[in-house]
Amino acid sequence: MNDSIQQPQAVFSPVTRHAIFIVATLSPVPAHLAAVRAWCGDIAAVVRSVGKRVPAGNLTCVCGFGSEAWDTLFGAPRPRQLHPFSPIGSGERVAVATPGDILLHIRADEMDLCFELASQLVAKLGDAVTVIEEVHGFRYFDQRAMIGFVDGTENPEGHEAFDYTVIGDEDSAFSGGSYVLVQKYLHDMQGWNALSVETQEKIIGRHKQSNIELDEAVKPSSSHSSLTTITDEQGNEVKILRDNMPFGRPGLREFGTYFIGYARSPQPIEQMLENMFIGRPAGNYDRLLDFSHAVTGTLFFVPSALLLEALADRSGAELH
Repeated sequence: MNDSIQQPQAVFSPVTRHAIFIVATLSPVPAHLAAVRAWCGDIAAVVRSVGKRVPAGNLTCVCGFGSEAWDTLFGAPRPRQLHPFSPIGSGERVAVATPGDILLHIRADEMDLCFELASQLVAKLGDAVTVIEEVHGFRYFDQRAMIGFVDGTENPEGHEAFDYTVIGDEDSAFSGGSYVLVQKYLHDMQGWNALSVETQEKIIGRHKQSNIELDEAVKPSSSHSSLTTITDEQGNEVKILRDNMPFGRPGLREFGTYFIGYARSPQPIEQMLENMFIGRPAGNYDRLLDFSHAVTGTLFFVPSALLLEALADRSGAELH
Protein backbone atom coordinates (compact mmCIF):
# COMPACT_ATOMS: atom_id res chain seq x y z
CA MET A 1 0.00 0.00 0.00
CA ASN A 2 1.20 3.53 -0.79
CA ASP A 3 2.43 5.03 2.49
CA SER A 4 0.72 8.33 1.67
CA ILE A 5 -2.70 6.67 1.50
CA GLN A 6 -4.64 6.16 4.72
CA GLN A 7 -5.55 2.64 5.86
CA PRO A 8 -8.96 1.74 4.39
CA GLN A 9 -11.81 0.25 6.37
CA ALA A 10 -12.33 -3.51 5.90
CA VAL A 11 -13.33 -3.18 2.25
CA PHE A 12 -11.11 -6.12 1.27
CA SER A 13 -12.43 -8.64 3.79
CA PRO A 14 -12.19 -12.28 2.71
CA VAL A 15 -15.35 -13.86 1.35
CA THR A 16 -17.50 -14.81 4.34
CA ARG A 17 -20.50 -17.06 4.81
CA HIS A 18 -22.82 -14.37 6.15
CA ALA A 19 -23.48 -10.65 5.95
CA ILE A 20 -25.92 -8.08 7.29
CA PHE A 21 -26.63 -4.91 5.33
CA ILE A 22 -28.23 -2.03 7.21
CA VAL A 23 -29.33 1.30 5.73
CA ALA A 24 -30.55 4.02 8.08
CA THR A 25 -31.74 7.62 7.90
CA LEU A 26 -30.79 10.39 10.32
CA SER A 27 -32.93 12.18 12.86
CA PRO A 28 -32.54 15.96 12.36
CA VAL A 29 -32.46 16.65 16.11
CA PRO A 30 -29.09 18.31 16.94
CA ALA A 31 -28.47 16.06 19.94
CA HIS A 32 -29.06 13.01 17.75
CA LEU A 33 -26.62 14.28 15.11
CA ALA A 34 -24.02 14.77 17.84
CA ALA A 35 -24.64 11.19 19.00
CA VAL A 36 -24.00 9.86 15.49
CA ARG A 37 -20.72 11.76 15.29
CA ALA A 38 -19.63 10.34 18.65
CA TRP A 39 -20.66 6.86 17.48
CA CYS A 40 -18.18 7.12 14.59
CA GLY A 41 -15.36 7.08 17.12
CA ASP A 42 -16.71 3.94 18.82
CA ILE A 43 -17.26 1.64 15.83
CA ALA A 44 -13.76 0.14 15.63
CA ALA A 45 -13.69 -0.68 19.35
CA VAL A 46 -17.10 -2.37 19.19
CA VAL A 47 -16.00 -4.47 16.21
CA ARG A 48 -12.85 -5.57 18.08
CA SER A 49 -14.82 -6.39 21.22
CA VAL A 50 -17.39 -8.55 19.46
CA GLY A 51 -14.80 -10.15 17.19
CA LYS A 52 -12.72 -11.39 20.13
CA ARG A 53 -15.50 -13.81 21.02
CA VAL A 54 -14.70 -15.86 17.90
CA PRO A 55 -11.21 -14.82 16.71
CA ALA A 56 -11.43 -17.04 13.61
CA GLY A 57 -14.83 -15.67 12.62
CA ASN A 58 -13.54 -12.99 10.21
CA LEU A 59 -15.86 -10.33 11.63
CA THR A 60 -15.61 -6.95 9.90
CA CYS A 61 -17.72 -3.85 9.45
CA VAL A 62 -17.66 -1.10 6.84
CA CYS A 63 -19.51 2.15 7.53
CA GLY A 64 -20.50 4.64 4.82
CA PHE A 65 -22.39 7.93 4.62
CA GLY A 66 -24.75 9.32 2.00
CA SER A 67 -24.26 12.71 0.34
CA GLU A 68 -26.86 14.66 2.32
CA ALA A 69 -25.84 12.96 5.56
CA TRP A 70 -22.21 13.97 5.03
CA ASP A 71 -23.17 17.62 4.67
CA THR A 72 -25.48 17.48 7.68
CA LEU A 73 -23.06 15.67 9.97
CA PHE A 74 -19.63 16.81 8.87
CA GLY A 75 -19.85 19.78 6.51
CA ALA A 76 -16.83 20.80 4.46
CA PRO A 77 -14.57 19.54 3.12
CA ARG A 78 -16.52 16.76 1.47
CA PRO A 79 -15.48 13.84 -0.77
CA ARG A 80 -15.09 15.21 -4.28
CA GLN A 81 -17.31 12.70 -6.09
CA LEU A 82 -19.96 12.09 -3.43
CA HIS A 83 -23.45 12.86 -4.73
CA PRO A 84 -26.98 11.54 -4.36
CA PHE A 85 -27.63 8.53 -6.58
CA SER A 86 -29.99 9.34 -9.45
CA PRO A 87 -32.37 6.84 -11.09
CA ILE A 88 -31.09 5.19 -14.26
CA GLY A 89 -33.40 3.86 -16.96
CA SER A 90 -37.12 4.21 -17.61
CA GLY A 91 -40.35 2.24 -17.73
CA GLU A 92 -40.09 -1.23 -16.23
CA ARG A 93 -36.27 -1.14 -16.17
CA VAL A 94 -35.14 1.44 -13.63
CA ALA A 95 -32.23 1.43 -11.21
CA VAL A 96 -34.23 3.28 -8.57
CA ALA A 97 -32.78 5.81 -6.13
CA THR A 98 -33.93 5.42 -2.53
CA PRO A 99 -33.11 7.22 0.75
CA GLY A 100 -30.13 6.29 2.89
CA ASP A 101 -27.84 8.26 5.21
CA ILE A 102 -25.76 5.53 6.86
CA LEU A 103 -24.70 2.11 5.55
CA LEU A 104 -23.38 -0.74 7.68
CA HIS A 105 -21.88 -3.70 5.81
CA ILE A 106 -21.20 -6.39 8.40
CA ARG A 107 -19.51 -9.66 7.42
CA ALA A 108 -18.47 -12.82 9.26
CA ASP A 109 -18.34 -16.58 8.88
CA GLU A 110 -20.94 -16.98 11.65
CA MET A 111 -24.31 -15.24 11.65
CA ASP A 112 -24.26 -14.84 15.42
CA LEU A 113 -21.23 -12.55 15.09
CA CYS A 114 -22.97 -10.45 12.44
CA PHE A 115 -26.12 -10.32 14.53
CA GLU A 116 -24.34 -9.34 17.73
CA LEU A 117 -22.33 -6.58 16.07
CA ALA A 118 -25.40 -5.22 14.29
CA SER A 119 -27.31 -5.26 17.58
CA GLN A 120 -24.55 -3.40 19.43
CA LEU A 121 -24.03 -0.74 16.76
CA VAL A 122 -27.73 -0.06 16.22
CA ALA A 123 -28.36 0.06 19.98
CA LYS A 124 -25.65 2.69 20.37
CA LEU A 125 -27.37 4.84 17.76
CA GLY A 126 -30.73 4.59 19.51
CA ASP A 127 -33.27 7.16 18.35
CA ALA A 128 -30.63 9.04 16.35
CA VAL A 129 -31.48 6.97 13.28
CA THR A 130 -34.31 5.01 11.71
CA VAL A 131 -33.34 1.72 10.09
CA ILE A 132 -35.15 1.58 6.75
CA GLU A 133 -33.51 -1.53 5.32
CA GLU A 134 -31.95 -4.62 6.88
CA VAL A 135 -31.00 -7.62 4.76
CA HIS A 136 -29.39 -10.82 6.04
CA GLY A 137 -27.33 -12.43 3.30
CA PHE A 138 -25.70 -15.83 3.08
CA ARG A 139 -23.17 -17.58 0.90
CA TYR A 140 -24.96 -19.92 -1.50
CA PHE A 141 -22.93 -23.06 -2.22
CA ASP A 142 -19.78 -22.12 -4.21
CA GLN A 143 -20.50 -18.37 -4.17
CA ARG A 144 -23.46 -18.65 -6.51
CA ALA A 145 -26.21 -16.08 -6.85
CA MET A 146 -29.81 -17.09 -6.32
CA ILE A 147 -30.13 -17.53 -10.10
CA GLY A 148 -27.56 -20.34 -10.01
CA PHE A 149 -24.50 -18.63 -11.52
CA VAL A 150 -21.24 -17.87 -9.70
CA ASP A 151 -21.14 -14.23 -8.58
CA GLY A 152 -18.14 -11.91 -8.36
CA THR A 153 -16.01 -13.87 -10.82
CA GLU A 154 -14.22 -10.80 -12.20
CA ASN A 155 -13.41 -9.25 -8.82
CA PRO A 156 -9.92 -7.74 -8.71
CA GLU A 157 -7.55 -9.15 -6.09
CA GLY A 158 -4.53 -7.98 -4.11
CA HIS A 159 -2.85 -4.78 -5.30
CA GLU A 160 -5.22 -4.60 -8.24
CA ALA A 161 -8.21 -4.54 -5.89
CA PHE A 162 -6.60 -1.74 -3.88
CA ASP A 163 -5.92 0.32 -7.00
CA TYR A 164 -9.49 -0.02 -8.28
CA THR A 165 -11.28 0.68 -5.01
CA VAL A 166 -9.23 3.03 -2.81
CA ILE A 167 -9.03 6.80 -3.31
CA GLY A 168 -5.49 8.12 -3.68
CA ASP A 169 -3.93 11.46 -4.54
CA GLU A 170 -6.87 12.48 -6.75
CA ASP A 171 -8.70 13.51 -3.53
CA SER A 172 -5.92 13.52 -0.95
CA ALA A 173 -8.05 14.74 1.97
CA PHE A 174 -10.06 11.54 1.60
CA SER A 175 -7.33 9.08 0.64
CA GLY A 176 -7.99 5.57 1.85
CA GLY A 177 -11.70 6.03 1.29
CA SER A 178 -14.00 4.37 -1.23
CA TYR A 179 -17.40 4.83 -2.80
CA VAL A 180 -19.98 2.08 -2.44
CA LEU A 181 -23.30 1.61 -4.17
CA VAL A 182 -25.93 -0.79 -2.86
CA GLN A 183 -29.03 -2.19 -4.57
CA LYS A 184 -31.58 -4.75 -3.47
CA TYR A 185 -32.72 -6.93 -6.37
CA LEU A 186 -35.73 -9.26 -6.31
CA HIS A 187 -35.82 -12.16 -8.76
CA ASP A 188 -38.69 -13.78 -10.62
CA MET A 189 -37.42 -17.29 -9.98
CA GLN A 190 -40.43 -18.98 -11.53
CA GLY A 191 -39.84 -17.15 -14.80
CA TRP A 192 -36.06 -17.64 -14.63
CA ASN A 193 -36.28 -21.35 -13.92
CA ALA A 194 -38.65 -21.79 -16.85
CA LEU A 195 -35.81 -20.84 -19.21
CA SER A 196 -33.50 -23.46 -20.66
CA VAL A 197 -29.96 -23.53 -19.28
CA GLU A 198 -28.69 -22.49 -22.71
CA THR A 199 -30.90 -19.39 -22.68
CA GLN A 200 -29.80 -18.53 -19.15
CA GLU A 201 -26.16 -18.87 -20.18
CA LYS A 202 -26.63 -16.46 -23.07
CA ILE A 203 -28.26 -13.94 -20.74
CA ILE A 204 -25.38 -14.14 -18.26
CA GLY A 205 -22.56 -14.75 -20.75
CA ARG A 206 -21.10 -17.73 -18.89
CA HIS A 207 -21.56 -21.48 -18.67
CA LYS A 208 -23.71 -22.21 -15.64
CA GLN A 209 -21.88 -25.24 -14.28
CA SER A 210 -18.25 -24.45 -15.09
CA ASN A 211 -18.49 -20.64 -14.81
CA ILE A 212 -16.35 -20.36 -17.96
CA GLU A 213 -17.13 -17.33 -20.12
CA LEU A 214 -18.90 -18.03 -23.40
CA ASP A 215 -16.90 -17.65 -26.59
CA GLU A 216 -17.20 -14.18 -28.07
CA ALA A 217 -18.67 -15.70 -31.22
CA VAL A 218 -21.76 -16.90 -29.36
CA LYS A 219 -21.96 -14.49 -26.41
CA PRO A 220 -24.62 -11.81 -27.06
CA SER A 221 -23.59 -8.17 -26.71
CA SER A 222 -26.57 -7.83 -24.36
CA SER A 223 -25.22 -10.46 -21.95
CA HIS A 224 -24.69 -9.42 -18.35
CA SER A 225 -20.95 -10.06 -18.51
CA SER A 226 -20.59 -8.00 -21.70
CA LEU A 227 -22.50 -4.98 -20.43
CA THR A 228 -20.71 -4.91 -17.06
CA THR A 229 -17.29 -4.92 -18.70
CA ILE A 230 -16.19 -1.30 -19.16
CA THR A 231 -12.99 0.43 -20.23
CA ASP A 232 -11.41 3.84 -19.73
CA GLU A 233 -10.48 6.30 -22.48
CA GLN A 234 -7.25 4.40 -23.08
CA GLY A 235 -9.09 1.12 -23.56
CA ASN A 236 -8.04 -0.36 -20.21
CA GLU A 237 -10.64 -2.37 -18.33
CA VAL A 238 -11.97 -0.70 -15.20
CA LYS A 239 -13.13 -3.01 -12.42
CA ILE A 240 -15.12 -2.71 -9.22
CA LEU A 241 -15.12 -4.92 -6.12
CA ARG A 242 -18.42 -6.73 -5.54
CA ASP A 243 -19.46 -8.58 -2.41
CA ASN A 244 -23.01 -9.47 -3.37
CA MET A 245 -25.03 -11.81 -1.19
CA PRO A 246 -28.15 -13.87 -1.86
CA PHE A 247 -31.07 -13.49 0.53
CA GLY A 248 -34.58 -14.80 0.63
CA ARG A 249 -37.73 -15.99 2.38
CA PRO A 250 -39.08 -19.01 0.50
CA GLY A 251 -42.36 -18.97 2.41
CA LEU A 252 -43.03 -15.48 1.05
CA ARG A 253 -41.57 -16.37 -2.35
CA GLU A 254 -38.92 -13.69 -1.90
CA PHE A 255 -35.63 -14.47 -3.63
CA GLY A 256 -33.01 -11.81 -4.13
CA THR A 257 -29.49 -10.55 -4.46
CA TYR A 258 -28.08 -7.69 -2.44
CA PHE A 259 -25.65 -5.94 -4.76
CA ILE A 260 -22.79 -4.02 -3.15
CA GLY A 261 -20.01 -2.57 -5.27
CA TYR A 262 -16.92 -0.70 -4.07
CA ALA A 263 -14.81 1.60 -6.27
CA ARG A 264 -12.49 4.61 -5.99
CA SER A 265 -15.02 6.60 -8.04
CA PRO A 266 -18.79 6.17 -8.47
CA GLN A 267 -18.42 6.57 -12.25
CA PRO A 268 -17.58 2.94 -13.16
CA ILE A 269 -20.51 1.56 -11.17
CA GLU A 270 -22.93 4.09 -12.61
CA GLN A 271 -21.63 3.37 -16.11
CA MET A 272 -22.26 -0.35 -15.62
CA LEU A 273 -25.81 0.42 -14.52
CA GLU A 274 -26.38 2.65 -17.55
CA ASN A 275 -25.21 -0.19 -19.79
CA MET A 276 -27.52 -2.62 -18.02
CA PHE A 277 -30.67 -0.52 -17.69
CA ILE A 278 -30.46 1.71 -20.78
CA GLY A 279 -28.28 -0.44 -23.00
CA ARG A 280 -25.05 -0.26 -24.98
CA PRO A 281 -26.16 1.04 -27.42
CA ALA A 282 -29.52 2.24 -26.12
CA GLY A 283 -32.05 -0.57 -26.27
CA ASN A 284 -29.42 -3.31 -26.04
CA TYR A 285 -30.13 -3.78 -22.34
CA ASP A 286 -29.27 -6.55 -19.89
CA ARG A 287 -31.89 -9.29 -20.36
CA LEU A 288 -31.34 -10.39 -16.77
CA LEU A 289 -33.45 -7.36 -15.89
CA ASP A 290 -36.46 -9.12 -17.39
CA PHE A 291 -36.28 -11.35 -14.30
CA SER A 292 -34.50 -9.15 -11.72
CA HIS A 293 -35.89 -5.88 -10.41
CA ALA A 294 -34.00 -3.26 -8.38
CA VAL A 295 -36.13 -2.04 -5.47
CA THR A 296 -33.50 0.11 -3.71
CA GLY A 297 -30.41 2.06 -4.73
CA THR A 298 -28.12 4.36 -2.74
CA LEU A 299 -24.57 5.71 -3.02
CA PHE A 300 -22.31 6.14 0.02
CA PHE A 301 -18.80 7.34 0.81
CA VAL A 302 -16.67 5.06 2.99
CA PRO A 303 -14.02 7.06 4.87
CA SER A 304 -10.65 5.58 5.75
CA ALA A 305 -10.38 3.84 9.13
CA LEU A 306 -8.52 6.81 10.61
CA LEU A 307 -10.94 9.39 9.24
CA LEU A 308 -13.94 7.40 10.49
CA GLU A 309 -12.67 7.72 14.06
CA ALA A 310 -11.71 11.37 13.54
CA LEU A 311 -15.24 12.20 12.40
CA ALA A 312 -16.28 11.95 16.05
CA ASP A 313 -14.73 15.38 16.51
CA ARG A 314 -16.43 17.00 13.51
CA SER A 315 -19.42 19.27 13.86
CA GLY A 316 -19.99 20.47 10.35
CA ALA A 317 -16.85 22.59 10.58
CA GLU A 318 -13.74 22.18 8.47
CA LEU A 319 -11.50 19.20 9.04
CA HIS A 320 -8.05 20.23 10.24
